[in-house]
Amino acid sequence: MPPDSAVTASTATSAAVPAETSVPGAAPLAALGVEQAEAALVEHYTRLVRLAYLVLPPSLGRNRRVLTAHALVQRSLPRGRTAARSAIPAQSRAAGTDGGTGAGTGGGTNGGTDGGTATGAGRNPGYAYVRERVLRQALDAGRPLRRLARPRLAQLPPPLPRVWGLRLFPRSGGADELALDQRLSGLSGPARAAFALRGLELLTDKEVRRLLHAAGAVDTETALAEAADAAERRIGTADPVELLRSPEFDPCSLQARPTDLMRRRQYGRAALAAAAALLVCGTLLGLPGGWGPDDDADSPYGHNAAVAAALDPARVRRIAPAAWQTSARTDFSVWPARGPLAEDHALLRRALTAWAAPGVSVHISATPATPSGPPMGSPQLLYAGTVDAARVVLFHDGLRVVRYAEPATGGEEVAALDFARVDGAGTAVAGALVVGRSDGDVRYLTAPWVRSASVRDLLDPAEPARPLRRDADGVTDPLASPAMAQDCRSWDTLSVRDGSDGDDSSDSENGATERLLTDLGELTPARLTSGPPSAPGDVTSPADRAAWARTACLLPAMRSHGVRSVNSWPYARQPLPESNGTATWLCTRADTWRGTGSRVLAQFQAPARTAAPGAVAARAEDTPACGARGSRVLAGVLWKSRGGTWYVLAAGSGRLGSVQVSGGVRGSAPGSLLAVRAREGVQAELYGETPDGTRVDALR
Repeated sequence: MPPDSAVTASTATSAAVPAETSVPGAAPLAALGVEQAEAALVEHYTRLVRLAYLVLPPSLGRNRRVLTAHALVQRSLPRGRTAARSAIPAQSRAAGTDGGTGAGTGGGTNGGTDGGTATGAGRNPGYAYVRERVLRQALDAGRPLRRLARPRLAQLPPPLPRVWGLRLFPRSGGADELALDQRLSGLSGPARAAFALRGLELLTDKEVRRLLHAAGAVDTETALAEAADAAERRIGTADPVELLRSPEFDPCSLQARPTDLMRRRQYGRAALAAAAALLVCGTLLGLPGGWGPDDDADSPYGHNAAVAAALDPARVRRIAPAAWQTSARTDFSVWPARGPLAEDHALLRRALTAWAAPGVSVHISATPATPSGPPMGSPQLLYAGTVDAARVVLFHDGLRVVRYAEPATGGEEVAALDFARVDGAGTAVAGALVVGRSDGDVRYLTAPWVRSASVRDLLDPAEPARPLRRDADGVTDPLASPAMAQDCRSWDTLSVRDGSDGDDSSDSENGATERLLTDLGELTPARLTSGPPSAPGDVTSPADRAAWARTACLLPAMRSHGVRSVNSWPYARQPLPESNGTATWLCTRADTWRGTGSRVLAQFQAPARTAAPGAVAARAEDTPACGARGSRVLAGVLWKSRGGTWYVLAAGSGRLGSVQVSGGVRGSAPGSLLAVRAREGVQAELYGETPDGTRVDALR
């Protein structure tokens, strides 16, 4: 867009700019009010809970660590009205700043900005006091109970918060986070505290030493030495301190799964039998023997023959390498078993057992509406091998793709399970699976029918695709993952070519179908298409690539949502007032594997010399708009010409009889395009009518 023109639309951006400011040592402080401590606790609650979670002993188990961390923070307020302030500064350097701006259209157009900032606790004495209390309790929880000694409050299970029938865990990370979690479990409590205070609170060694001493730690020098050693030894190429900020160690961002349902059922039946016996006999004071689970409970489902067969690695289904060439289907069901560890029965057994009955050390994640239950019979093996720093196994059971990962060097007791729904997949969306992520990169396992793979940067439509090497099993070299990027300077997509829709006699571009797949943070990459909803096509023409270059940076709105495909449809072109060129209106729709929960963005792309992102004019969720069942869409923006005049611009798809605007500005125009003079910041309501008088509301 020319520098002297402007668009106000429903866009939102955020930036995080690190800052470092030295803070002098704390001076003697007066008494602290409980209101000030409570305000600090509420403001920095997430930060304090993360600190407690990292310091608590791993032997508690992840579920109890989560609940205990919340309990320690919630009972860290002073008991009286005042409390002595901590002499330890809350933070030696500022944690950073965050800001954001945004404006939107309320079913039509408006303009405005919203901004905000977030800074570290700085020298907040309330925060310093609460942090010291949290640290003291977390260290107390790791000290062994002494015989005949009164236990400390932190050593007992917390009365609140309490969760029944569910186990709560932080969200799963990658292989690097698993390795860091294992490393921290080998440190002492004070060493974990020193590691977290240096990495998250940015305290100096002197400040860490003082704070540990104030919290009751004895050998602070040894703790600092252990923490420094753990921080200096990199995990692969990742910095352990940076990994602390991963969702893996955030007990405020949780996922849930049920407790042992079979064991609960046994206990329920035992309790019912005990109650009946008490009612009949009246004199039964205790239950003879034990009502606990029998020996069969050691296995996931006792002596269930069907489940036992499903857990047998010798019975996993293995598809022949050439089966896809003669099959009527080209989806995940005809992928052959690949990988150098495909015959490693010990690895397959661990993967199947973790799938059927995951323990507390198994990190589980699933796309929305994807069940994470045990396999439905013997699953199909897709891949087993070592990817970067993890041993990876991929299964398919007809409904889901499941990835099991464990550290490649020991640590078999720590693992991750990822589930993604893939029912109804076809050639277009079954071209690749994410097999591993590390250090901001992603690797794919490509389908057997993929002839070649390359990398195409969506933000540079004129740049040719870069070749991407694959090994004999179809695993690609690493490429930058846009799902893990913190900015939008590039957007690398996987470009695959196959001959399923073209001439099978040649590997040339003319004889193979090119498809673009992008990583949105899930096992299955999303397919990118362009064109009308009734017949979307692959992104191959220069015009399609130019439109996607200005759309790619809006894709983060679709991350981790179970997205199957994203289509960008240029539904209207509008000549701008005052001869300012021609703008393009696009509707970008993300469809999901589950069918519901689609996300739609109406986008306004004004003429621009660079591939600047388009302005989001409207957004909606779970709507048929811009889809095969409802291709009608209407949206508008408040736009400023190069001459400084503001206009309400609107465009609709299909055949509209008229478009009208009301509210702060009034006007109408025949057809599907509208341009009305307005003033800056005006609030307006848009709607249209078809030739037969049917009202069409703006996308919202």
